[in-house]
Amino acid sequence: MEINHRIAARVRQIRADQGLALDALAERSGVSRSMISLIERGESSPTAVVLEKLATGLGVPLASLFDAPAAPADPVSRRKDQVEWRDPASGYVRRNVSPPGFPSPMQVVEVVFPAGARVAYETGPRPGVQHQQIWVLQGTLEVTVDKTRHELDAGDCLAMVVDRQITFRNRTSKPARYAVIIDHRPA
Repeated sequence: MEINHRIAARVRQIRADQGLALDALAERSGVSRSMISLIERGESSPTAVVLEKLATGLGVPLASLFDAPAAPADPVSRRKDQVEWRDPASGYVRRNVSPPGFPSPMQVVEVVFPAGARVAYETGPRPGVQHQQIWVLQGTLEVTVDKTRHELDAGDCLAMVVDRQITFRNRTSKPARYAVIIDHRPA
């Protein structure tokens, strides 16, 4: 399934499961009703920032928007089945590594962040507490949480709670590759 159609199906499914109308999700997420409609029809290639706003409005981790709808619970995630998505604004590529549909409070995502790229998430409070760790595997990455800036090199790991603005930036001339480990236990 093409990634935009997968995202479309997941947003529709999660919204329907929660009994949310388009207007209600628009109000909760800060994304316009028309944009949500385009995304749910697979007619828009949303940016990472828009997807993060939708995930926050739906009360789910961003990574869950990339799962296949009604994915069977399998404890193994094969590389050939892991879908990659490219952010149309920054060019960063993300891949959900964790098995989709498997009941676990943790997810692992791999990101390749291009040279010179910048993405700012205006994440707000969510139901429960979502912990996240950024483990830099290759290159250098700058992560700013609110006003605190962290320079991370290969091997460094940053732990944080996802409840405030987070900005990722690669100020170098080479891509950075990192793993995001997400703990999203329900409230």
